[in-house]
Amino acid sequence: MADRTAPNCHLRLEWVYGYRGHQCRNNLYYTAAKEIVYFVAGVGVVYNTREHKQKFYLGHNDDIISLALHPERVLVATGQVGKEPYICVWDSYTVQTVSILKDVHTHGIACLAFDLDGQCLVSVGLDSKNTICVWDWRRGKVLAAAPGHTDRIFDISWDLYQPSKLVSCGVKHIKFWSLCGNALTPKRGVFGKTGDLQTILCLACARDEITYSGALNGDIYVWKGTNLVRSVQGAHGSGIFSMNACEEGFATGGRDGCVRLWDLNFKPITVIDLRETDQGYKGLSVRSVCWRGDHILVGTQDSEIFEVVVHDRTKPFLIMQGHCEGELWALAVHPTKPLAMTGSDDRSVRIWSLVDHALIARCNMEEPIRCAAVSTDGIHLALGMKDGSFTVLRVRDMTEVVHIKDRKEAIHELKYSPDGAHLAVGSNDGLVDIYGVVQRYKKVGECAASGSFITHMDWSADSKYLQTNDGAGKRFFYRMPSGKEVTNKEEIKMVQWATWTCVLGPEVNGIWPKYSEINDINSVDANFNNQVLVTADDYGLVKLLRYPCVRKGAKFKKYLGHSAHITNARWSHDYQWVITIGGADHSVFQWKFIPERKPKDALHIAPQETLVDSNSEESDSDQSDVPEMDSEIEQETQLTYRRQVYKEDLPQLKEQCREKHRATSIKKRERAPTSALKLHFIHGYRGYDCRSNLFYTQTGEIVYHVAAVGIIYNRQQNTQRFYLGHDDDILCLAIHPLKDYVATGQVGRDSSIHIWDTEMLKPMSVLKGYHQYGVCALDFSADGKRLVSIGLDDNHTIILWDWRKGEKLSAIRGSKDKIFVVKINPYMPDKLITAGIKHMKFWHKAGGGLIGRKGNMGKTETMMSAVYGWTEEMVFSGTCTGDICIWRDMFLVKTVKAHDGPVFSMHALEKGFVTGGKDGVVTLWDDTFERCLKTYAIKRAVLAPGSKGLLLEDNPSIRAISLGHGHILVGTKNGEILEVDKSGPVTLLVQGHMEGEVWGLASHPHLPLCATVSDDKTLRIWDLSPSHCMLAVRKLKKGGRCCCFSPDGKALAVGLNDGSFLIVNADTLEDLVSFHHRKDVISEIRFSPGAGKYLAVASADSFVDIYNVMSSKRVGVCKGSLNCITHLDWDRRGKLLQVNTAAKEQLFFEAPRGRRQMIPPTEVEKIDWSTWTCVLGTSCEGIWPIFSDVAEVTSACLSSNRKVLATGDDLGYVKLFRYPVKGKYAKFKRYVAHSTHVTNVRWTHDDTLLVTVGGGDTCLMIWSHECDGHRETRQGDSEESDIESEDDGGYDSDVTRENEINYTIKALSTNLRQMCGVKPHLQQKEPSVDERQGVVRPPVSRALPQPEKLQTNNVGKKKKPIEDLVLELVFGYRGNDCRNNVHYLNDGADIIYHAASVGIVLNLTTACQSFYLEHSDDILCLTINQHPKFPNVVATGQVGDSGDMSATSPSIHVWDAMNKQTLSVLRCYHSRGICSVSFSATGKLLLSVGLDPEHTITVWKWQEGAKVASHAGHTQRIFVAEFRPDSDTQFVSVGIKHVRFWSLAGRALLSKKGVLSSIEDSRMQTMLSVAFGANNLTFTGTISGDVFVWKEHILVRIVAKAHTGPVFTMYTTLRDGLIVTGGKERPSKEGGALKLWDQELKRCRAFRLETGQIIDCVRSVCRGKGKILVGTRNAEIIEVGEKNAACNILVNGHMDGPIWGLGTHPTRDVFLSAAEDGTVRLWDIPEKKMLNKVNLGHPARTVCYSPEGDMVAIGMKNGEFIILLVTSLKIWGKKRDRRSAIQDIRFSPDSRYLAVGSSENAVDFYDLTLGPTLNRVNCCRDVPSFVLQMDFSADSCYIQLSTGAYKRLVYEVPSGKQVTEQAVVDRITWATWTSVLGDEVVGIWSRNTDKADVTCACVSHSGLNIVTGDDFGMVKLFDFPCPEKFAKHKRFLGHSAHVTNIRFTSGDRYVVSAGGDDRR
Repeated sequence: MADRTAPNCHLRLEWVYGYRGHQCRNNLYYTAAKEIVYFVAGVGVVYNTREHKQKFYLGHNDDIISLALHPERVLVATGQVGKEPYICVWDSYTVQTVSILKDVHTHGIACLAFDLDGQCLVSVGLDSKNTICVWDWRRGKVLAAAPGHTDRIFDISWDLYQPSKLVSCGVKHIKFWSLCGNALTPKRGVFGKTGDLQTILCLACARDEITYSGALNGDIYVWKGTNLVRSVQGAHGSGIFSMNACEEGFATGGRDGCVRLWDLNFKPITVIDLRETDQGYKGLSVRSVCWRGDHILVGTQDSEIFEVVVHDRTKPFLIMQGHCEGELWALAVHPTKPLAMTGSDDRSVRIWSLVDHALIARCNMEEPIRCAAVSTDGIHLALGMKDGSFTVLRVRDMTEVVHIKDRKEAIHELKYSPDGAHLAVGSNDGLVDIYGVVQRYKKVGECAASGSFITHMDWSADSKYLQTNDGAGKRFFYRMPSGKEVTNKEEIKMVQWATWTCVLGPEVNGIWPKYSEINDINSVDANFNNQVLVTADDYGLVKLLRYPCVRKGAKFKKYLGHSAHITNARWSHDYQWVITIGGADHSVFQWKFIPERKPKDALHIAPQETLVDSNSEESDSDQSDVPEMDSEIEQETQLTYRRQVYKEDLPQLKEQCREKHRATSIKKRERAPTSALKLHFIHGYRGYDCRSNLFYTQTGEIVYHVAAVGIIYNRQQNTQRFYLGHDDDILCLAIHPLKDYVATGQVGRDSSIHIWDTEMLKPMSVLKGYHQYGVCALDFSADGKRLVSIGLDDNHTIILWDWRKGEKLSAIRGSKDKIFVVKINPYMPDKLITAGIKHMKFWHKAGGGLIGRKGNMGKTETMMSAVYGWTEEMVFSGTCTGDICIWRDMFLVKTVKAHDGPVFSMHALEKGFVTGGKDGVVTLWDDTFERCLKTYAIKRAVLAPGSKGLLLEDNPSIRAISLGHGHILVGTKNGEILEVDKSGPVTLLVQGHMEGEVWGLASHPHLPLCATVSDDKTLRIWDLSPSHCMLAVRKLKKGGRCCCFSPDGKALAVGLNDGSFLIVNADTLEDLVSFHHRKDVISEIRFSPGAGKYLAVASADSFVDIYNVMSSKRVGVCKGSLNCITHLDWDRRGKLLQVNTAAKEQLFFEAPRGRRQMIPPTEVEKIDWSTWTCVLGTSCEGIWPIFSDVAEVTSACLSSNRKVLATGDDLGYVKLFRYPVKGKYAKFKRYVAHSTHVTNVRWTHDDTLLVTVGGGDTCLMIWSHECDGHRETRQGDSEESDIESEDDGGYDSDVTRENEINYTIKALSTNLRQMCGVKPHLQQKEPSVDERQGVVRPPVSRALPQPEKLQTNNVGKKKKPIEDLVLELVFGYRGNDCRNNVHYLNDGADIIYHAASVGIVLNLTTACQSFYLEHSDDILCLTINQHPKFPNVVATGQVGDSGDMSATSPSIHVWDAMNKQTLSVLRCYHSRGICSVSFSATGKLLLSVGLDPEHTITVWKWQEGAKVASHAGHTQRIFVAEFRPDSDTQFVSVGIKHVRFWSLAGRALLSKKGVLSSIEDSRMQTMLSVAFGANNLTFTGTISGDVFVWKEHILVRIVAKAHTGPVFTMYTTLRDGLIVTGGKERPSKEGGALKLWDQELKRCRAFRLETGQIIDCVRSVCRGKGKILVGTRNAEIIEVGEKNAACNILVNGHMDGPIWGLGTHPTRDVFLSAAEDGTVRLWDIPEKKMLNKVNLGHPARTVCYSPEGDMVAIGMKNGEFIILLVTSLKIWGKKRDRRSAIQDIRFSPDSRYLAVGSSENAVDFYDLTLGPTLNRVNCCRDVPSFVLQMDFSADSCYIQLSTGAYKRLVYEVPSGKQVTEQAVVDRITWATWTSVLGDEVVGIWSRNTDKADVTCACVSHSGLNIVTGDDFGMVKLFDFPCPEKFAKHKRFLGHSAHVTNIRFTSGDRYVVSAGGDDRR
C-alpha cells in the first residue's frame, strides 16, 4: 500500500531564465542596493549582477504585467492579470509582501506608479473603462477611483513637482488629472495644430507644468499645462516605448533599438544604437530603460536585458537572455552534463548551463521547434519541428547531421533508445517512426496503432519496447524496432522502463484528481532514485508526488511561479534540479531539489519555501487515514444558515406588492392597538451550534445570546436586559478585553456585526458590507481596537476591522471548509490564527490583505478551539479527537490528550488554561499543559439547591467556558448555562429547549405557568412568575408539536409526532392515558371549555378526532378538510369547533359527532368563541401582510378581554393588532426578538404576559403586556405598518413639482426644439453655379469686390477681434425647486447663493458678484460650514448621471467662498444628483442625499474625500437631511411621508422612524423642512403648514398652522437658538410667509415681504445679526430687518423658465428678457439690477428693440404680438394672426417693416408706417419647417430665416418671394446675423451635436466674432466667418442645460446669454 501523504522532499526555485519584454513596458529598475528588479511570468525577480544571484517574489498567482519602484528604491509594486487581479507591494531586499491591494480592478493591472513621497500608488485597470485608482497602499485603502478612458492606457505618472496631479496617456489621448477629495478629474490634452492626434506610449513630468511624452511615430511631444507646445521631431525612428527620468535628465527607448539620453531641458546628449553593437541584431526593440548615474539598463522585446556603461557605450553587457515571443515546448537534458536544451516557436535552440546559470549556445533553425532529445552518448541533439520534419545537430558545434521530413503534421515527441541505437519520432499524425542512428537515420520501423496525436513516449531499459500516450488518452505498447503492437498484458507487466514521462498508466494514477476526466497535465518525469514524480499542468503548477502513486487524488506539494500552462518538466541527469518551461510565458525555471530532511532542520527553512510548500488543499485522497468525524461536528457543518427570505429583502417585497394593493388602502385602515409589549425574559441559550459565546461582563453580569437577542443576565436578581439591534439569528459573540463592550455577528444576506455597550445596550458601531449569509466567529485584539470576523460564505472570508471607525483593514478568503474559531495574537495585533475543519492557519496582515500559512503538521486535523499562550509564538488548539496541539510559530511541538471527544472550548487564564469537551468535563491545566490541575464533571448529583431548573442529562457536551468572579461559567449543547464554584457545586442559571423546533405551547388556566413541547423530545413546565425557572421536565419517546391544559389545570394533553397523544398529570407529568390512532403528526390538541369533557385532536393527515375524556373513547371524527389541520378553537358552549387548514380553509364542525356545518361569515363573528387562535376569517383578515405569499402568519391568540390579537409569523415578528382586525393590512406594533419563524403565541390567563416560542431558535420568550393606562413612551414600539397611509396632509403644486422634477445632465440633455433634417455639418455642400459649369475663375477677380457679409459699425474704430469672455454678472437665483440655498457669509457682509451651475458670492456693500465655476452641471443644493475652524467653507451638490465615479457622476464640491479654491470634490455613487448637503457640528463631516431611486444618504469625511457611511434613505423623495447642530453622529431626514432619526455608529447608519401614536389622530405627512432645539427636540415643517415637534423620535406636540401653506424652510440660529420658518401664504395683517420663533416654537413674529405678489412663497431663510435673508419661489433674494421689518430686494430673476426672448438696446448697455413666466424684464448691466418688469399675462417668446430704441416688439406663445413704447411702456399696437408661438420678431433696419416668424412655418410682414392697426402686407410661404431666427439685410430688402429643418432660406421683403440664386445671396450684406445655419457658420457645429443642437448665435457688431449657445449649456466664441467644419473656439460654462438665446450688447462690451431651465 503506497503511502498516501505528500512526499517529504522539496523544490526551491533557484533560477529563472528570461525577462518579460513583450506587451509590457517600464518594468526594469535598479534598486537602492544596486540590484536589478524585473519580472517573468508570475515571479518578481531581484537579480544581483555582482554575485550572480537571484531572489524571487512569489506572492502573485498569475502573470505579472506591471511594475513600479518606490522613490526610496527598496519597495516594489507589481500588478497581475486575472479575474480578480491584485497588486502586491513587496520589499526587494527580503522579498516579503508588505501590502496587498485588491477588490477594485478586473481583468488586470496595466500600469502602476508611486508618487513623490511614496505614500500613494496609482493603478490602471484593464477593464473596459480602464479604471484609474489611487491607493493609500500601506493601509490597502482606495482614496479615489475614476474611469480612465474608453481606450487602452499605456502609461501613468504622478507630476513630481505639483502635488495631487497625474498624467495618463494611451491610445489617441493624453489626460491631465487632478486629485481632490475622492474625485479624479481629467482634462484632455489639446493637440491643436502643433502635432497630430496620435497614440502616446510613455511620459515623464518635469517642473513648471511641463510634461514630456513619447508618441507612436517616434516624436516627443512637450506639453505645458494641458496644451501641446512643441514637439521633438524624429527623436526615434518609430514608437517610443519607454521614458525614464533621473537626476541627470531623461532616457528614452524605442522600437528602433536606440536609447537616447537627454538633459533636463530635453536637449539631446547622446544616442546608443543597440542594433549596431556586437550583441545587437536587426529588429531589436527597446521596451524599458532605466538610467542611474553612469549605468543604463535596457530591456528588449526579445527578453534580453542589457547593461550599458555610459562612457563605454559601444559595448553593452548582455546580462540576461530568454526565449523570444512564441510558445516554448521543447526541452531536453544532457545525459551526463548539467546542461538543458530548449527549443521554441521563435525558431531558436538554446543550451543553458545549470551550474553557471547562463546561456552557452544558441542556434537559429528554419522552422519552429516543438520537441528535443539528446542521444545517450550526449553527441547528437534531435529537434522535432512544427512542419513535420526533424533535424539532428552535433551538440559540440551545432552543425547539422541530417534533416528528414517524412510527416506533414508537427513532431511532438522524440526519444533516443537507452542503447543509443534508435530514435523514435512521434508526430501529430498519430504515427511513431523508428530511425536507426548508425544507419544515418534510416527509417527502420513504424508504429501505427494510435488514432490520435502522440503526446508522450518512453523506452524500456533494454530498448526492446516503446510505450506511447496519445491525445485520446490511450496507451499503446510496441515491440522495437519493428513497431509491432503488443497487446499481451502479461508480457507488458515484466517490462522495466528506462524513463517514465507518460501521464497514463497505473504508476501515475495519483496525478489525476479523483473524479475528473481531463487532460490538463502536460508533462511528467519520474525520479526513480528518490521515488518522486514531478508533474506540470495547464494551471502553472509544478507538483511533487510520491512515485509510484497508484490511487487517484494523491497528496502533493505544489509550487507556483509559471503563470499559464507549463509545457514540459524534466529532472537533470543527476536529479539535482528540475527544469520546467512555460508555454505562454516562454521562460525556463530551474528548481533545486532538496531531498527528505530530518525534522530538526525543519525550523531553518527559508521563509520562502514555506510560503509555497502548501500541503495542498486540493488533494482529496481517500480519507481512510482521517479519523471518523464526530457526530456533533458533522451536524454542525451541515447546518445551513441560508434563508428563503432575508429581512433585508422586505422593503423591496413591500414595494413590489404595494402597487398591487394601491386600491385596497383607500379604505380607512384599522389603527394600531394602544397597548404594547416589552420583552421580559427569555428561556434559552444557543449552544447547539455555537461555541465560546458566554462571558462575564465588567459588572459581573453574564452576557450570551439566543435567537436574535443579545442577553445580559443578572444572576443576583434573576433578571435579563436585552440588546435588540439584530434582526436575525446571532451566531457568535466576542467580548472586548475590558469586558464592557460585546461584538455579535448575525445571519443575513449582507450580514452585520454589532459592537454594543453592555450597560447602555446601545450600538457603538455596526460593521457590514462584506460578509454574505452570516458571521460565524469573532475576536477582539488585546488592545481592543481591532476586531476580526469570519463569514459563512463559501470561502469563509476573514476580515480585520478597525471597529470604531467601521473600516475594513484587510480581507482574504479563509478556507473552503468551515472555520470555527479565529483569534488575534495578543502581543502582535497584525497576526492571527484560524482553526476549523482540517484547517489550522497562521496569518499576518499585509496592507489590505492577509498572508496565511498552514500549520506544519503531518495531517491536518479538525480544530474546534484555539488560544494564544504566554509568548507571541505559542498557540494551543483543541482538536475534534480530544487532543490539545501545542504550536510554536507554525510548527506542531506536541499533543496532549485532554478529553474524550472534541475539545469545544478553551480559555486562557492568568496561570494556565481551562478546557471543556463533549465529555461534559471541565479541566484546569497549568500554563504548559503538562499537568491537569483539577476536573469538574457536570452531573445532576452536584447541582446546587438554588438552581433555576433541572439538568436533562449528566455530562452534557460543553460548548463554552469562561472564568471570572471565582466561578467557572459553562454553556452546554443542551441550552443550559451553569456556574461551577471552584469547590465543586454547580448552579444552573438559565436553560431552554435543546436543538429541534419548538411548536407546542400552552398557558395554564389560572396559574402563571406554561408548558412547552418540542422536537427535542421533552415536555417542560415553566414558571412565569419572577422566579423564572423550569419546574419540571419529562423525556418523551417522540418529539411533540402541541399541548394543552385541561380547564381545571390538573391534566395536560400532549400531541406527538408519530400520531399518538398522551394525557399526563400536570404536576408530576406522569401518564394518565395515551392513544395512537393516526400515522401523521398531531398538529393541535384542545380540551373543550367548562368541564373539559371533550378533547379535540387534530392531525396532519387532515382529520380531527373528538374523544370523551371521562370514558377515554373516540366519539367523533371531523372529515372534509383538504390539508393538514393547523389551528383549532372551541366555542364557549363546547358544541362547535372552528378549524383552519394549511390550504387556507376555514371549516366548522359540530361536537361531539364531527358533522360539518356551513356558517356564513356574518354569523361567525356573533358566535361566542372560548378561545381565538385561528388566523383566518373576516375578523382577522388584517393580520396578513402584503407579501403573505412568502411569510405565513403561523399563530395568533386573542387576549381574554378580546381587545388585542397577538400574532407570530414566519419572519420572526410578533405583532399586536386591535381586535377585530377587519379590512386588509391593518396597522400594528411589531417586535423583533425571535430570529426565524414564531411557531406559537399565547396570553397568560390574566393577559399580563404574552408567551411566544420560536421554531428554529428554540426559545421561549416572555413579554410583559403594558395596557393603555400606565405606559411611558419608550423605544421598542414599532409603528411600521406595511403601507403608509395615503393622505399626507394635503397637496401643494410646488411640492409636487419639486418631487417630480427630473434632473438630466447636460451630456444627456435633449433638444430644446424638435428639429428634423440633416445637421449642417453633415450636409453635402452644393457646388456653386461656376463649379457646375466647370468655369475656372482667375485668382484675381475683375468683378466688383464681394460686399461685406455684415454691416458693421466701424465708426472710426479699429476693428479688433474679441479675445475672451469673462463672466461678470448673473441675474437670477434658483428658488423654484431648491431650498435652503441662500446664506450669509462674513457676519452678513456677503451672501452666497447659486443659479444654474454657478456658485455666486454677492458683496452687499459693493454689489459685486464673484463666481465659483468648477461645477459642470446644475447646482441643486448649497450649505455653509458653521464651525469657526472652517470659515467660509461652502459645499454645493450638482446634477449628474450614473454613479460610475466618472466626471459626469454627481459630485459635491467643498470650496472656500472667498478665494474660490476647491478644497475637496466628492464624487458620489448617487445617480441623478444630490439634493441636500449639511455639515456636522465639528464641521468635519458632510451629509449628502441623492436623487437616486433609493435616495441614498451618505456621510463623508470631506477633507480626505472618504465615504464614512451610506444607506438607502427612503423609497420616495427626501427633501432635506440635516445634522443636529450639536452632534457629529445624529441627524434627521425629512421627505415625502417620511421623517427618520439617524445615528452614525462606526460605518453604519441606524435609523428610527418617527413614532406618531403618542398623539391621537396624528398622521404622517409629507415633511419639507427641519430645525432643532435643545434637549433633543426636533421640529419638522409639513406640507399642511403644521410643524411637528419631536422628542428623540417620538412626536410630542403639533404646532398647528404655523403657516397657512407648506412650511418650505426652517433655520436654526446657532447663537441664540431662535428659529426662522418660511412658507407659502398670502400676506395679511397678522401673518406672513416669514416668521421668527422662540427656541420652543411657541411664540412667533411674522414679517411681510413687500413683493406685491398675491401669494408669497419662501424657499430659503438664513438669519444673521439682526437681519433675515430670504430666498423666494419667484427668484428674488430679499433682506428683512428684524427690528423694522424693512425689506430690501437684493437679487431678481425670472421665476419660471425657459427664458426665450433676449433683446439688446441699440445704443445703451441695457437689455430685455422675455420668459415663460409671462413677464418681460428690463435689466441694466452697469447698474447690475432689474430696472422694470411688465406682466403680460401670457408666456412671452421673443422680444426686439426698434433700430432707434424707442419701441419694443414682443412675441407671445399664443401667437399674439405686442408693440410697446419704451418711454411710457404703453401698448402701441397688438395683433394676433397666428395660433401658435411666435419664435422671432424683427424690425427692419429702416424701421419700416416688422417681420414676425412663427411656429406655423410662416413669416408675416407688417408695415409700421400704416399706424397701429398692423395690417399684414405679405408673408413668406413654403417655409419647410418652423422659423428659428430671422435677420434683415442692411438695405431692408431681404430677410434670411433659419428653420427647424436645418435649412437657411432667403426671401425678398416685403413680397415674400424666395431667393434661390446663390450668387445673389452671396452678395447680400446683412444688418445682423443670428442664424445658426449657413455656409459662413458651418464651423460652429461641433462633433458631438448628434444629440443636442446649437440653438442660438450672434455675430458681434464688429463683424469679427460669433458667439453661440447650445443644448449643452456652453457658450462658445468663434471667429467670423467660420466656414470650415469644427472650427477652433473658446468655451465658457455656467449655464446648466440649454442656452436659449444670446446677444452682444451695443459696442460689443458684453455678451448676454439666457438659459432655458435656469433663468439667467
